[in-house]
Amino acid sequence: MSAMKICVIGAGSWGTAIAGVAAKRADEVVLWSHDEPSVTGINERHVNPLYLSGYTLPENVTATGSHREALANADGVIIVVPSPFIRATVHDASPYLAADLPVLCLTKGIEEGTGKLMSEVVADEIGNPERVAALSGPNHAEEICRGTLSAAVIASERPDVAEFFKHLLISPEFRIYTTDDMIGIETCAAVKNVIAIVCGIAAGVGFGDNTLALIMTRGLAEISRIVCARGGNPMTCMGLAGMGDLVATCTSPHSRNRSFGVAFAQGESLADYQQRTHMIVEGAAAVKSTSELARRLGVDAPICFALEAALYQGVSIDEILSTLLDRFPTEEFYGIDR
Repeated sequence: MSAMKICVIGAGSWGTAIAGVAAKRADEVVLWSHDEPSVTGINERHVNPLYLSGYTLPENVTATGSHREALANADGVIIVVPSPFIRATVHDASPYLAADLPVLCLTKGIEEGTGKLMSEVVADEIGNPERVAALSGPNHAEEICRGTLSAAVIASERPDVAEFFKHLLISPEFRIYTTDDMIGIETCAAVKNVIAIVCGIAAGVGFGDNTLALIMTRGLAEISRIVCARGGNPMTCMGLAGMGDLVATCTSPHSRNRSFGVAFAQGESLADYQQRTHMIVEGAAAVKSTSELARRLGVDAPICFALEAALYQGVSIDEILSTLLDRFPTEEFYGIDR
């Protein structure tokens, strides 16, 4: 059997962690990064100094700032760049990406303006959409790199593509399931970040566990309505990409979305938080595109609409909380095709 090379595009926390996972099965893993300190640190010390700096990568992981070098003779590609930059990054990489190369997208989000999921954005740029898969689940990079027990789900239109990446990434510590519901797992992945910010805001102003449970469950219903309206399977929302990821993202100190919500409730702006942490708050980008998509589909998404108003329309936290509390409860699972 010939040696297997995997290219990981994006050397943030998740990209660094998944490179380490892939390195257990692949002979060679090449991380592409636009940050020179990451490239130098990985090649010289097997450490990414900007993300997960306490994690030592396996010796068969190297890094480069060249798409050509990263993708040369690759057998598979994993894309893990922040959603605001995914289209431009994949566009730049596309000339070096073979037409039949299997691609796994780990980026979570909905593109503003188009309403497209991240796998759809990738397919726009590289063609042959059937070879594009998506992975999601309750997977904090800080725990994945330590080998703690975790699980994820891979969705693809082609079973062989899902099985390729399942075989690459599965281990006793990282359980991989498969599905064909691309719409479901990617919508869950994007919108749960929005709900996590709202949970952080609630925690930041002093609400307790009952309130957080309320936000998570009503948030899950909101996600399910969007999934259903877009043609996905609402049952997906009960799985790893839905409830699993929602719980982890809304409750964990590792979650940048929840942490940002707490900071925002205490007066820190989005720009200041991202500058301080050097992290993109995916939910802050997703709330605009999700709200836009919900309005286009005629879906009631009050939690998304409230956060959008707080982040981008100058509405105070007290006002958005009052707006949510003033809503009169109706049927629990309205708007979901059962």
